[in-house]
Parts: sequence; structure tokens; C-alpha cells
Amino acid sequence: MLIVQVFVHVKPEFVEAFTVATLDNATNSIQEPGIARFDVLQQQDDPTRFTLIEAYRTDDAPAAHKATAHYARWRDTVEPMMAEPRTNVKYVDVHFPD
Repeated sequence: MLIVQVFVHVKPEFVEAFTVATLDNATNSIQEPGIARFDVLQQQDDPTRFTLIEAYRTDDAPAAHKATAHYARWRDTVEPMMAEPRTNVKYVDVHFPD
């Protein structure tokens, strides 16, 4: 299993629109067979910062996810909302009950 944490810093005026677009992406993403989990977290002390936690069941699931219409819609919608480019960190599963 591959777990990816995606860190996003959103311009303050776009927090609500980013949240709506991201929840749409998360709701659709969790329906993909290769995705075990797709969490959306908003930082408590800075609501312009978000972390997405994506857990993929297979090595090819991230590429399959990026080929979906909902991912493309999310990517294109939120890109101009970001205060800086998003970053990510990849992890391997040590203990992740599926």
C-alpha cells in the first residue's frame, strides 16, 4: 500500500471554493477500486492549509486516479486557488488496517 500526504496552501479568499471542489474529488475518489482511503484535513490554527491523505491499494492506482475526470476537474479548478504549489510526501504501509 502507498500512502500519500498532499499539502496545500490555499489563498484565503478561496478556502470555501477549494473545500467544495476537494470534497467532490474525495467523494468520487473513494469510489475507485484502487483507493482505500481519501481524507481531507483542514489545519485548525490556519484554515488556509489542507492535508489530503490518499491511501492506494496497488502501485498502479495513483496513475489510474490521475486519469479520472474528477481528478482532472479538481486539478484544473483548484490550481489558481493555491497560494503556492502543492507538495507531497509518500509513505509505505507499516500498519494500515484496510
